Amino acid sequence: QVHLVESGGGLVQAGGSLRLSCAASGRTFSSFAMAWFRQAPGKEREFVASYASYAGSVKGRFTISRDNAKNTVYLQMNSLKPEDTAVYYCAARTLGWTAHGLGDMAAYDYWGRGTQVTVSS
Repeated sequence: QVHLVESGGGLVQAGGSLRLSCAASGRTFSSFAMAWFRQAPGKEREFVASYASYAGSVKGRFTISRDNAKNTVYLQMNSLKPEDTAVYYCAARTLGWTAHGLGDMAAYDYWGRGTQVTVSS
């Protein structure tokens, strides 16, 4: 069991940067694999990033990282575009084999409530 809380969202102009944080509690942080998803209005939730993997739309602009000492994962977002506007969700799964790809929502056991990112033109 783990509780996830995202923070760092907000309003930014196109070309700007934001860093999202996801603080985890409840179990040893290092026992979980982490990922970021996002959901824009009227669209399905989509994969953004996991360890060593990024969606093609964000590759080269976004970077995922973690600080085990702080039980926190980050999503550094640079060169933001209006199409990046969405609610961003932190997700976690227990380490081990899964029948689902790591970009599939079904692979993850725990989710944060999300944080809004809005990118203006």
